[in-house]
Amino acid sequence: MAEKILEIRHLSKSFGSNQVLRDIDFAVNKGDVISIIGASGSGKSTLLRCVNLLETPTSGEILYHGQNVVGPGVNAAAYRSHVGMVFQSFNLFNNMTVLENCMVGQIKVLKKRKEDARIHAMEYLVKVGMAPYINAKPRQISGGQKQRVAIARALAMDPEVLLFDEPTSALDPEMVGEVLTVMQALANEGMTMLVVTHEMAFARDVSTHVVYMNQGVICEEGPPEAVFGNPQKQETKDFLARFRQN
Repeated sequence: MAEKILEIRHLSKSFGSNQVLRDIDFAVNKGDVISIIGASGSGKSTLLRCVNLLETPTSGEILYHGQNVVGPGVNAAAYRSHVGMVFQSFNLFNNMTVLENCMVGQIKVLKKRKEDARIHAMEYLVKVGMAPYINAKPRQISGGQKQRVAIARALAMDPEVLLFDEPTSALDPEMVGEVLTVMQALANEGMTMLVVTHEMAFARDVSTHVVYMNQGVICEEGPPEAVFGNPQKQETKDFLARFRQN
């Protein structure tokens, strides 16, 4: 039986009177690559921010290995070291080099020695093809390169799950492929991933499970061949219609 890492139960989130998420339920098992798709404003990024505790859910539970991490007394930094996040806008430290960006979390959160952190960071910078740029500052590299550094930084924390919040949407088209290639390689290696994306080909071809969100609820979910090949809900059909010719 698959090992359940995360379980989202009856999760809701409101900002004032605006309810952004309503009664969200799903689980993330070891090795899953779950793509969350849907129109802008459907609650996808808010859901991911709740899972990473960057937003506090209004109600519901987030279970990490059966323990509810929503509520008082939770060490959010320790939890995030297991459930890493790659942001749309990279969120690199501009005053640090590429290598330092990939070391700082290991030193501050995981309490690693500097040399151990450096060796581990280099391992992942090599993996994402960014080893030649270790002394560069973020302003000196392209958007695609920044995002590959951000992925290496997240991986260097040895997370169990990696969350991606629209990791290619801030990139020029020619840079999207280099980031998706890294993500596909991680998926092939068995990395557990939860990906909010507008890249339908990635969702269709790389995911093990697809969640379609509409107006703050999960409208339809299932294996990619079912969601893309035989959607059951009219909203899903309408959303996917523009990708059918691909």
